[in-house]
Amino acid sequence: MQYRHEVKHEISNLDMLILRQKLKVVMMPDIHARNGQYEIRSLYFDNLDDKVLREKLDGVNIREKYRIRLYNNDPSVIHLERKFKHGELGCKDYALLTPEQAQAIVNGDTRWMAASTDEVILRFYTRICAEGLAAKVIVDYTREPFVFDPGNVRVTLDYNIRTGLRCTDFLAPNCTTIPIQGDPCILEVKWDSFLPDIIRDIVQLEGRRSTAFSKYAVCRMYE
Repeated sequence: MQYRHEVKHEISNLDMLILRQKLKVVMMPDIHARNGQYEIRSLYFDNLDDKVLREKLDGVNIREKYRIRLYNNDPSVIHLERKFKHGELGCKDYALLTPEQAQAIVNGDTRWMAASTDEVILRFYTRICAEGLAAKVIVDYTREPFVFDPGNVRVTLDYNIRTGLRCTDFLAPNCTTIPIQGDPCILEVKWDSFLPDIIRDIVQLEGRRSTAFSKYAVCRMYE
């Protein structure tokens, strides 16, 4: 795994409209996007003491978290993702899950994971057994992704962020999500060793500073 620089900005809807037009001029849309965007659903995990949430709110420098994710409500490709953060650096790896495996995890049936040969699944199972990780909240949102080859840059605009409240049935079509307060937009910029000046100039918004905004933390506040 390779750590990448990750910077987030909470921006206004007007900022997003302006950025979208500028980014389209110099960057390419992600090949996985449909009409320039896709829908993301993530199910986050934490223990009874809310360790992941508390570490985020307390600004702990080195963190690890797990989530199950699918795109465009398509259960044919489901990721179990392990995300590491070290300051403003981040990296992640993932394992593929079948819908049956994802549903088993949601239901608390994790014994099958002990026989897996996948390192991500085994590590997640270890955390479940040692710390009591369990499904906490569903987070839905719309993402517009842009890519730029020099620096391996990825810029995303995330909006329409919604929380599943206490519903954690990840694959249930009737699991309703509601918009979070303030309807924020999030600009996220990721790059490897350098950020090209042309991208830096576009994403530098006057009066906007990097923020520790966390979709998981915000959506947990509605419990």
